[in-house]
Amino acid sequence: MLAGGRSTRMGGGNKALRLLGGETLLSRVITRLRDQCAPLALNTNTDPELFTDYDLPIISDTYPGFAGPLAGVLAAMEWAQSLGMPAVVTVSVDTPFVPLDLVHRLREAAGRHGIALAASPDETGRVQDHPTCGLWPVALRDDLYAAIESGLLRPGMYAAAHDPGRAIFTSQPFDPFINLNTPADLVGAERLV
Repeated sequence: MLAGGRSTRMGGGNKALRLLGGETLLSRVITRLRDQCAPLALNTNTDPELFTDYDLPIISDTYPGFAGPLAGVLAAMEWAQSLGMPAVVTVSVDTPFVPLDLVHRLREAAGRHGIALAASPDETGRVQDHPTCGLWPVALRDDLYAAIESGLLRPGMYAAAHDPGRAIFTSQPFDPFINLNTPADLVGAERLV
């Protein structure tokens, strides 16, 4: 679960610990993922003591500086590789409604290099990728490191260079990949809970 951002649009603090319907965003994502894959881990660059109640491995970015979500994907790949896992699924902690069949559908959709991204139609019907919700083979770890070194910081751009598959989900009754970035987004999501 990716929670390595700075939460500036949320007004600071730790977005993973913001409440939605009486539960933290992190708790909601854990609930959605725990029966889909194991083990779970949290990528964060803040004080790991904040998350002791969750009993999760805490993975900080291994790439120096603040390289954004791709650094979190890289850290997740390295962690999965250390466990002998062939791939990792990433989900941003600010997407608390991810589908309960996300992992299965990503695996089915994997492209020729093993990457798959979640996607859903926007309000106009145009299908949009959600690059922080994806399947990433650990075999691409060195390639991803080199891409970050060259200045590439966007997961969607990295995936696009590797012919990703797309797992397309419905947006009805609402988009399961709603991204909660601001306090207003949290208020709007309360109606969905």
